[in-house]
Amino acid sequence: MEKQQKQHNHHDHKLLLILYFLGLSVFIGAFFIENETWKMILNIVTIVLSGSHVIYEGFKDTVVTSIEKKGFYPNVHVLMTIAAFGAIFIHEYYEGAMLILIFAGAHYIEDYAEDKSKREISKLMNLNVPLARLILNDGTFKMVKVEELQIGDKVLCLTGEQIPTDGILSDEEATIDEHMITGESMPKEKIKNDKVYGGTINLSKDFVMEVTHLAHDTVLAKIIHLVSQTQTNISRTAKVIKKIEPIYVNIVLILAPIFYLAGVYLFDWGHDESIYRMMVFLIVTSPCALAATDIPASLSAISNLAKNGILFKGSNYVSLVNDVRVVAFDKTGTITKGKPVVMDIVYANSINENNKSFYNSLIYSLEVKSTHPIAIALVEYFKNEKFMDLDVEQMIGYGLSTKVNEKLYHIGKPKSIKDDNFNNQVEVFQKEGKTVVVLYEDDNPIILMTLMDIEKDNIKETIDFLRKENITTVLISGDQTYTADYIAHRVGIDKVYANVLPDQKQQIIEELKQEYGYTMMLGDGINDAPALVSADVGISMGDGTDIAIDVSDGVFMKNDISKLKYTKQISKKLRRIVIENMIFAMGVVLFLVIMNVFGLMRMPIAVVFHEGSTVLVILNGLRMLKRL
Repeated sequence: MEKQQKQHNHHDHKLLLILYFLGLSVFIGAFFIENETWKMILNIVTIVLSGSHVIYEGFKDTVVTSIEKKGFYPNVHVLMTIAAFGAIFIHEYYEGAMLILIFAGAHYIEDYAEDKSKREISKLMNLNVPLARLILNDGTFKMVKVEELQIGDKVLCLTGEQIPTDGILSDEEATIDEHMITGESMPKEKIKNDKVYGGTINLSKDFVMEVTHLAHDTVLAKIIHLVSQTQTNISRTAKVIKKIEPIYVNIVLILAPIFYLAGVYLFDWGHDESIYRMMVFLIVTSPCALAATDIPASLSAISNLAKNGILFKGSNYVSLVNDVRVVAFDKTGTITKGKPVVMDIVYANSINENNKSFYNSLIYSLEVKSTHPIAIALVEYFKNEKFMDLDVEQMIGYGLSTKVNEKLYHIGKPKSIKDDNFNNQVEVFQKEGKTVVVLYEDDNPIILMTLMDIEKDNIKETIDFLRKENITTVLISGDQTYTADYIAHRVGIDKVYANVLPDQKQQIIEELKQEYGYTMMLGDGINDAPALVSADVGISMGDGTDIAIDVSDGVFMKNDISKLKYTKQISKKLRRIVIENMIFAMGVVLFLVIMNVFGLMRMPIAVVFHEGSTVLVILNGLRMLKRL
């Protein structure tokens, strides 16, 4: 049904364009005819043909809206229609035809500008893959609709084709182009069990993947859902303009006859000249340019952000970013990378250069048997060490242990360390928010190892940028105070809330709104969802939980916190362009009204100036499509 409606609208739009250009041809033809009667007829035909869109939309929207709201809510096109037929009434057929041609042409340019912005975003829709190669139990495959795939199904992905849905790689390796999802231009090298996303492209050999998400629940599906919301969620400025537009038109319709009477009885212009200037007044006071000050620019801004891996549910949120005075960050997965890395290795005096490699290999060979995040970090750190085939015992809450040369080795938490030097160092490390693990030899600590979930790349640069913009930064974390304070100090965050529960995060956001004004929250977890909802602008990370993405107002698809700087710059530029447009649009109206009062404005010039200002406003808004 929706598809049929779109096709119907497309056909209507095409017909109206044909009528417009047919009317333009008639108008041009009138120049080559000397008979005044035929000139009159052809100009009237031009008004009817080229103005069919303006006339139909003006009266239809006026009638529908007035009935719905139980009052008189005229569309701006009504002013142009009255002016055009007023021109016919005073026998200015050429001016009336020219008015309709330029006004309708400007209207089509505005439609094109908005459609272009929407098309830039809606290209994402074409990434949906309709069919997939489902691998059957006997090893063969059959083509099925992607909607029929179930979690756990095995799917074959051929070289050069789009991946049908989200899943994990079953083969050993693959190279995938993910730029349409993450914005990252370089292909990603994947290994077994890595995530792969629907809509991305297989650049390597054929591979098998396992489905982990149903078609409606993929990253791409969520992006498309975000995109669909941008079409109706307009900025506050656009809402205000839409609200005052019928009021403005009513005022103009009331002032027009007053303008005529003033011309006849106050300024002695005479009946015909007063009617003529009243028609010019209707033209120049039409808020066409004002109506176009925001929406084309806002849609272009959303399109620009989308092409750079930043998705917003509506232009009002993009606009609000410029008003934000405080930005609150979750720690894990937002400020930090979400996984520990090795920070320090401290050896006991008994370990020298001759036996250090033995102990390093021992640590590597112990930890390679575990899947704990700390073990994964230690394995990565010691990955170049020699592997020792050990008999490893794992005990939950205790750690890993083994025997080598009749000595018991154990890796675990620091406990009853008698060495004062080691004890002092453990205390210092823990105050820095680091996790400490110890290698014991027969219960004697011989190596201290610290790990930490460190900050993401470019986060300090982002915080510095916010400070220059006079925006306060806040860290809200469930971690212990030492850890939160240390990370905040490393990146330069102004204020820290530690040991915070999910419901307390929401309360803190409300307090920040009271203290600072407009507030932004960035997070990625389920525990961040209440705060993301409460903030004036909530932004989630692309790798975050489904709930966080669903409730947020925007998403950084690459999980790249530095995108905040670009978002702020786009929002600031959008605000500047909208203000420029509004000042210019109203300035042109004021100028034309004054010129008309002094008799220095004829209808053709008024039309060119007025509609030209509308085109310039639209083109100025389209500057938002350009990358900063």
